[in-house]
Amino acid sequence: MSVEAQMQATPSAARPNERRVALGLLMAAYMLSVTDRMILSVLFEPIKQEFALTDTQLGLLGGFTFALFYATLGVPLAKYADRNDRKRLIAACLILFSAMTALSGLATGFLTLVVLRILVGVGEAGVNPASQSMIADYYPSNERSFAMSVLTAGGNVGMIFGFLAGGFVSQAYGWRAAFFVVGVPGILLGLAFLLFLKEPQRGGAETSAKGRSPVSSTITGSVRAMFASPVLRQLLAASTLSGMVTYGILQWLPTYFRRVHELEQGQVGLVMALVLGVIGAIGTLIGGRLTDVLTRKRVDLGVKMIAIQQLVMIPLLVIGFMSGTLTAALAVLVLPFLMLSFFLGPSLALIQTYAPVEMRSLAAAIKMLCLNLVGLSLGPLIVGVISDVLEPSQGALSLAIGLSSIALFSIWSALHFWLAGRAMLAQERRTGASV
Repeated sequence: MSVEAQMQATPSAARPNERRVALGLLMAAYMLSVTDRMILSVLFEPIKQEFALTDTQLGLLGGFTFALFYATLGVPLAKYADRNDRKRLIAACLILFSAMTALSGLATGFLTLVVLRILVGVGEAGVNPASQSMIADYYPSNERSFAMSVLTAGGNVGMIFGFLAGGFVSQAYGWRAAFFVVGVPGILLGLAFLLFLKEPQRGGAETSAKGRSPVSSTITGSVRAMFASPVLRQLLAASTLSGMVTYGILQWLPTYFRRVHELEQGQVGLVMALVLGVIGAIGTLIGGRLTDVLTRKRVDLGVKMIAIQQLVMIPLLVIGFMSGTLTAALAVLVLPFLMLSFFLGPSLALIQTYAPVEMRSLAAAIKMLCLNLVGLSLGPLIVGVISDVLEPSQGALSLAIGLSSIALFSIWSALHFWLAGRAMLAQERRTGASV
């Protein structure tokens, strides 16, 4: 059936087993994308030592070089996904970024790593927008935040795999072997997509025809239509700033534990797997479930809860990063690390809910463009620059100050989440029905 015919057909819900299989496969793809993205942060120190790099170069390598192509190519690939087979696109891109991660183990210097990280970004660009679009077609709006949170919890599982592999494999066999270990599984998963994933009917989870008005056939027209929505504008700003804080912290956290608290590479992997993998996954699911529950009571309550959470975690992050002992740092950081990913699932779900059905992949890609060009590019870079500037006077503590500084941007993101809630309530009162 063509895309046009799918959008004109009467919506029909997918069978529960189809939804579970799809969500499981898409979660696994996201898991490996985060593994391949985060593995570099675990390997910063040995790579820095072998290639004699600065923290600013590491910040560029972990952020901008990947994010530029990941974000910009996501838009045309998402436009393709909105009109063609999403399953085959995801499978091809999954195989590409996994192969490039494995080849990173053969890097001969900074420039080689830059090229390979660019190609990892190219592959990952086609996976997440199409995945989010498919989940929105499998799950109705009142279940969508939790479903998206399950998807993003795959990222936390990916962190566990990445941190453990990056820590123990690199300690035992070197950092190059770690890239091989995390890259190969994605190639096999890409083949599984072709065999087991079913393309859902577009708009099949909607209970009304809302959001099916014609949209521009051009990328620029679609972008203008998206930014014309007050709800989507505020959600984009809020999630972009939250992403800058999150990525800035996640990319540098393994190095923080090594430099400030002097842990071995394997110990760093274990701590990161437990703290950000397990606790982060729990927080992601809690954030999605709370948002669904609160949004059913009143449309703006879910995002306003996230705004409050963004403010609460700031002092805890600063106190934790500046703590003098590992025990004190972990004790304080557990709660903010639980909350750090609250926004992920709900922000993905709400953008899919408020965007027209015909441009869901593109809406996800536009969010990805903003999140990564600003969030992933600037977050790690800001931390790295602050660390380099303060290192002569503060020593290893300079990195703790950089991480504390990036946490302050959560004040800005909290404002936009609150304004998104106001815009959602105003739209509901204006139209007389929630989206």
